[in-house]
Amino acid sequence: MNNETTTLISLKEAMKRVDDKLQALEAQFKELDFAKDNLTQKFEYHSQTLASQAAQEEMWRAVLALQFTSVELNILYSYVIEVLICLHTRVLEKLPDLVRGLPTLASVLRRKVKNKRIGVVWESVLEEFGLQEGDIIALCTFFIAHGNKAEHYPAKVRQTSIRDVTLLITTMVKNQALQDGLLRAVQVTEKGKAARASKEQKSSLKELIPSVKN
Repeated sequence: MNNETTTLISLKEAMKRVDDKLQALEAQFKELDFAKDNLTQKFEYHSQTLASQAAQEEMWRAVLALQFTSVELNILYSYVIEVLICLHTRVLEKLPDLVRGLPTLASVLRRKVKNKRIGVVWESVLEEFGLQEGDIIALCTFFIAHGNKAEHYPAKVRQTSIRDVTLLITTMVKNQALQDGLLRAVQVTEKGKAARASKEQKSSLKELIPSVKN
C-alpha cells in the first residue's frame, strides 16, 4: 500500500469522524430545540395561569369593594340571577336527556370542560345571548359574593326603585370586566322582556282580529 492510498484512507476516516460528530451535534441541537420549545410552552402556560389568577383576584377585590346600597345591590343581583337561571334553562332545553345530570348551572360549568357535547351547547347558548366566558366569571363571582344577603326584585319593583341601572353600573363599577358583565346581564334581561312583551302583544292582536271581523 503506497503513501497516496494510506493518505486517502486516513482522509476518508477523518471525514467519517467529522460526519459522525456533525450528526451527533445535529441530534444535540434537535434535543435542545425540543427542550427550548417545551420550556417555552411551559413558560407561556405558566404566564397564562398567573395572568388568569391575577385577573380572578382582581375580580374578587372589585366585587367585594362594591359600595352599593341594599336596594341597588338587590337590583343588580336580580339581573344577575335571572341571566344565570336563563342560561341554565336554555342549556337544559338543548340537552333534555341530561336534565337530571345538570341540576344547576354550576354542574354545567363543571362538566362542559370534559364533556364535548355540553361544551358545544354551552358555547352556542353564550353566543345566542351575546355573552362571553368573561361575563359568566364576573356574574358568578358577583352571585357567590352577594347571593347570601341579596334579595330578588321583580321587574316592576326594579323599574320603580332606580331610574337608570346602566348609569349606576358605569358610575360605581370600576373593574372593566365586572362592569361589562353586569351591563350585559341588564341587556340580556331587558331584551328578553322586550321579546316576551312582543309575543304577548302579537298574541293579543291575534285574539282581537276574529272579534273585529265579526
